Amino acid sequence: MTPVPLSRNRDFLLLQAGQVLSTIGSESTVIAYPLVVLALTHSPAKAGIVGFARIVPWALFGLLAGLAVDRLPRKAMMITSDIVRAFAVGSIAIAAAIGHLTFAHIAAVAFVEGSMYVFFNIAEVGALRSVVSTEQLPTAAAAEQARYSTVTIVAPPLGGSLFGLGRALPFVAGALSPAFSLATLLSIRTPFEEERERDESPLRTQLAEGFRFLWRHPFIRACALFATWTNLVFEGIVLAVIVVARRQGLSSGEIGALIAGLGVFSLLGSAAAPRLHRLMSMRAIVVAGFWAQLTVAAFLAYPSVYVLVGSIAPFAFFVPTLTAVVIGYRVAVTPDRLTGRVNAIARSIALCGAPLGPLAAGLLLGSFSPRTAVAVFTALLVVLAVAGSLSPSIRNAPSLSEIEPAVTERPVAPELAG
Repeated sequence: MTPVPLSRNRDFLLLQAGQVLSTIGSESTVIAYPLVVLALTHSPAKAGIVGFARIVPWALFGLLAGLAVDRLPRKAMMITSDIVRAFAVGSIAIAAAIGHLTFAHIAAVAFVEGSMYVFFNIAEVGALRSVVSTEQLPTAAAAEQARYSTVTIVAPPLGGSLFGLGRALPFVAGALSPAFSLATLLSIRTPFEEERERDESPLRTQLAEGFRFLWRHPFIRACALFATWTNLVFEGIVLAVIVVARRQGLSSGEIGALIAGLGVFSLLGSAAAPRLHRLMSMRAIVVAGFWAQLTVAAFLAYPSVYVLVGSIAPFAFFVPTLTAVVIGYRVAVTPDRLTGRVNAIARSIALCGAPLGPLAAGLLLGSFSPRTAVAVFTALLVVLAVAGSLSPSIRNAPSLSEIEPAVTERPVAPELAG
């Protein structure tokens, strides 16, 4: 049976539309967090701590979220996450409006919002395979990346401009935006999971099964491990852009526009992704992504914030293709009952370094020059590019045409030691 084209798939379009509007609000707060911390404390290190608090939930709760997604209704989990996030972010808007906003409050809300995003995101990836066919997964994943890229063009300048009008306003937008997600989720009729047999095995056994599945797929494993370091550097560079821009006298709106420039390249990459999928092997796409990051070294010669943003652009272009390939492959080969666990494990590994990026950048920028901070990150990227290019797991990656869709399988007994 021929699947319904994505352009006419009602449930997929609803899921996309709700997340576009919701993500605009949440991404507006991404730039607002460091801006409000710098305004209150004038400390890059404290801005880095808030960035750490927003991302560290992946390391703390990623695996728990994977288990929950495989055991609990995915739609209910997404709805609950939206509601909690709205109230948490709204508390910052209220505190800022009445003049009682503190650094501790900002850090706590960043942690709560980040935690809710973990549960929502893991559930959303599982939901995607329920509303599109297996052969459409890479294209649907690319569409997800295009959605995010579009949002990153709109949200940063919106967040920066709102912050310029009033510190509370970006957080008002962040608190109201989950309503769009809630409305579309409630309108989707398709169940977000297959019928499941209750798994009575201990949680440790279920988690171990997810780890074993991931470990048997070298390409998934290698991409997750290398992404650990890529995400660390990228999150650090983003904070560096904001701090350097502030030091060079840019307004909050101008900083938002700079960050949005990366979204333009990401959107172009999303448009090019289907063609790149056809022309390049998975290995070539991943290796190209590694080397594209090294353009950040241009900042060492010309320490302008505009050069720093421009130097990240090539990697921003490759991210949609790279992400679509990795997620499309991972979801396609993973049985539905393991989707939550495998995706959570892979994402937790990939993002466990991300919280350290803002923390490291904040400390480096507080103690040394921006050029020194970027030099440290560049050295790490050189090592990453060489190691990734030589990795057998990357070199021997299957072609996209060799991907075999997963079938639902029954739980297997854990292997016994000895």
